[in-house]
Amino acid sequence: MVAFGGKKVRQMVAGIGGNGLGQVLTAVAVTLLVRLFSGPGPVLLPESENDYSGDEEKGVDDGDGEGEGEGPVSGRVFPVTIRWSNIACSLSDKSSKSVRFLLKNVSGEAKPGRLLAIMGPSGSGKTTLLNVLAGQLAASPRLHLSGLLEFNGKPSSKNTYKFAYVRQEDLFFSQLTVRETLSLATELQLPGISSVEERDEYVKNLLFKLGLVSCADTIVGDAKVRGISGGEKKRLSLACELLASPSVIFADEPTTGLDAFQAEKVVETLQQLAQDGHTVICSIHQPRGSVYDKFDDIVLLTEGSLVYAGPAHNEPLAYFSEFGYHCPDHVNPAEFLADLISIDYSSADSVDSSQKRIDGLVESFSQRQSTIIYATPITGKVIHKRGIRTVAKKKGGWWKQFWLLLRRAWMQASRDGPTNKVRTRMSIASAIIFGSVFWRMGRSQTSIQDRMGLLQVTAINTAMAALTKTVGVFPKERAIVDRERAKGSYALGPYLFSKLLAEIPIGAAFPLMFGAVLYPMARLHPTLQRFGKFCGIVTVESFAASAMGLTVGAMVPTTEAAMAVGPSLMTVFIVFGGYYVNPENTPIIFRWIPRCSLIRWAFQGLCINEFSGLEFEQQKPQDLQTGEQVLERYSLGGCRIQDTVAAQSKILLFWYCTTYLLLEKNRSKYQQLEPPPLDHNKSHSKLEDSNPQQHDHPLEEPEPVPVSEVEEDDFLNPDFYRANKLVFSIISLGMSLRAILAIISHSGSFWDISCLNIAVSFGHYKYHNLSKDGFS
Repeated sequence: MVAFGGKKVRQMVAGIGGNGLGQVLTAVAVTLLVRLFSGPGPVLLPESENDYSGDEEKGVDDGDGEGEGEGPVSGRVFPVTIRWSNIACSLSDKSSKSVRFLLKNVSGEAKPGRLLAIMGPSGSGKTTLLNVLAGQLAASPRLHLSGLLEFNGKPSSKNTYKFAYVRQEDLFFSQLTVRETLSLATELQLPGISSVEERDEYVKNLLFKLGLVSCADTIVGDAKVRGISGGEKKRLSLACELLASPSVIFADEPTTGLDAFQAEKVVETLQQLAQDGHTVICSIHQPRGSVYDKFDDIVLLTEGSLVYAGPAHNEPLAYFSEFGYHCPDHVNPAEFLADLISIDYSSADSVDSSQKRIDGLVESFSQRQSTIIYATPITGKVIHKRGIRTVAKKKGGWWKQFWLLLRRAWMQASRDGPTNKVRTRMSIASAIIFGSVFWRMGRSQTSIQDRMGLLQVTAINTAMAALTKTVGVFPKERAIVDRERAKGSYALGPYLFSKLLAEIPIGAAFPLMFGAVLYPMARLHPTLQRFGKFCGIVTVESFAASAMGLTVGAMVPTTEAAMAVGPSLMTVFIVFGGYYVNPENTPIIFRWIPRCSLIRWAFQGLCINEFSGLEFEQQKPQDLQTGEQVLERYSLGGCRIQDTVAAQSKILLFWYCTTYLLLEKNRSKYQQLEPPPLDHNKSHSKLEDSNPQQHDHPLEEPEPVPVSEVEEDDFLNPDFYRANKLVFSIISLGMSLRAILAIISHSGSFWDISCLNIAVSFGHYKYHNLSKDGFS
C-alpha cells in the first residue's frame, strides 16, 4: 500500500476517512464532487438546419447571421421532410432460436405542414415505428433494427433537427399550476430569455396557442389531487415540447384515455401545429370520423407490415375498392380500415380468411408502393444551403439550474397538502401510542429494558416513515426527471442538491412533532438540552432514510418494486441495529452491516443521549446503577453523540452519491439504426429525390482505435473510451473489492481508495459524456 507521508499524515488521513465505512463514503463524496464540477460543456450543433427558416418570403436576413439563435422566435419553424425506407425491426428470444418481427421493411414519408397518422390494430407496430423515427427505441441486445432514415435528403443524425416527443403518459409535478410549469420549463430550456416580461409574454402566447388560458392558474393535479382534465394535460405536454420551436413533433397515441370531445380537441391542436409548418406524426388506434378527417396522410400497419401509405380521406378507400373492398355509406372510414386490416379471431375459418386477405393487401401494396406513396407534391419552400456555423445549445449555469429546481422542489413539497396531513397525523398518532405504552417510565431496573425498547421503536418508526414516503413518490418523479434531462433542461447534480435542501424544513417538522409529543409522555431524560439532541438525532436519521429511499427508487423501475425492496432492505438494518444482536456476537462476515445501518447509529445516539448521567434504583448487588454501566453492558459506549450524528451524515451522503451514480448509469439508451441489407438498395433508390449530390450516407461506424495506436491527443477521442470499456469495468470491479476488504479488515488508506475512485470516474466521465451515441 502506498504511503503518502509519516505518522502525522496517516493520523490526518485516518481522521478524515474514519473507519472503513468512512473511507468509502468519503471516497464516493470526492468522486461526486469531481463529476459535479467536471460536467460537460454546451453541445455544439450545426445552426444551418436548426436556426434558419430558409423562407425568403418572410424577409429573413441572409447576411452573416449575427444574433441568430439567441432566443426563440415565435412562429419560426425550419421545415423538415422525413423519409424512411425498409425499416425492419426484429426481437429474438433469450435463446435466439426464434425471432419476432416488429416491423417488416416499412417505408414512407412525412412532410412539413401535414399531419401524418400511423394507424393499425393493437400490436401492429405503430409505437415501434414512431420510436424508430424519433430515435427513441429502447436499446436491447436482443433487438435488431435496420433501414434508412433521412431528413431533408440527408442521413439521420441526433443533431440534425429539433424534435418534440409527446408520450402517452403525461407526467408533471402535481402541485404546480399550468403557468408555473411552463414558466419553469421556459427558464430551464431557454435561458436566453433573460427578462421576466419577455418570458411571461412567451408563456402567454403558448397558453393561448394551445388553448390553456382558462386553466393557466389551476394546479396540474394527479390521482390524489383534482387538477386539470386529461385533454388539458395532453395539450400542456405539447406546450412543454414546443418551447424550443421543434421542426418535428411526434405524438404517441395522444387521444388514449380521453373522451371524444377532448380527443378531437387534441387532434385539432396537432392539425394547427402542422399548418404552422411543423412536421407532425402521431400514432392512433381507431379515431372517430371527425378526427380522421383532420389527418392529411396516413400509414396503415398490420403485424408490422405496410398495407397503405399515402394521402388520407378518400384516397385509401378508392385504393382498397380496386380489390373489391368497398366502404359502406355512413360508416366511419377509420373503422372500415381498422376492420379491413385486423384478424377476426371469432373462428378458425375467419382467422384463415382474414389472414389471407391481409397477406394479399400487404403484397399488393409492396408492388405498387413506388407509385402510390405520397403522390402529393413536396412543399414549395426552398431550403438554401448555408455555411455551417456552430452555436451552443444553451443550458443555464449550474447555480441557475439549482435555484430554479430548488424553487420547484419547495413548491411541490410545501403544497402537497394530502401527504403532509397524513404524515402529520401519523407522527402524532404514533407518538401518542408509544407514549401511552411507555407512560412515565421510572428509574427501576425494569425501566432499562423499557427505555431501550422505546428508543429502538423510535428509530425504526422514524426510518420506516421517511423511507416509505420517499419510495412511494420518487419513482414517478424519476420518470419526469429522466424526460427533462433527456431534453437537456438541467444536470443531475443541481437536481439532487436542490431536492435535499428543499425537503429539510418540511422533513424536519415531522420528527419534531413526534419528539414533542413522545418525550414528555414517556418522561425521558428531563432536560431541554437532551430533548434537543433527541430531536436532532431522529431528524438526521429521517433524512438518511429518505436518501436511502431515493437510492431504492433509482434502482428499481416501478413504485411497486420500490415498496417491496425498500422495507426489505431496512429490515436487514433493523436486525443489525444494536438491539437484537450484540455487536460483539455478530459474525465477522456481517460486521460491516452495523456500520452501514442508520438504525444502529440512531439507536446508539439515542441511548447515549438518554442513559448518560442517569442513575437507577439498585435492589441487588449485580443490578446496574448508572446509565454508563448500561451502555457498557450492551456495547453501546465508547462513542459520542457527535460521532453517531456524523456517521448518519456519512450514510446520508453515501445514499445520495449512490443515487447520483445509479441515475447516471440508468440513463435511457436507444437502439442504433443499421444499414439495410444490400438487396434493399434498389428499393431505397425509389425514395431518393433527383439531386444525388445531397445524399451522403455516413452510416458506417468508425473502427475502434486500438490502445497501442492511441496518441496523446486521442485521449479526448470518445472512440478510445468506447473501445476500452472493458478495461474501465475491470478497474471499477477491483476498486469495489478493495473497498470491501478495507471495510472488513480496517486496513487501507483513504487516499488509496479515493484516488483510484477518482481515476475511474474521470475515465467514465470522458467515456460517457464524450460518447457521440450517449451509451454508458
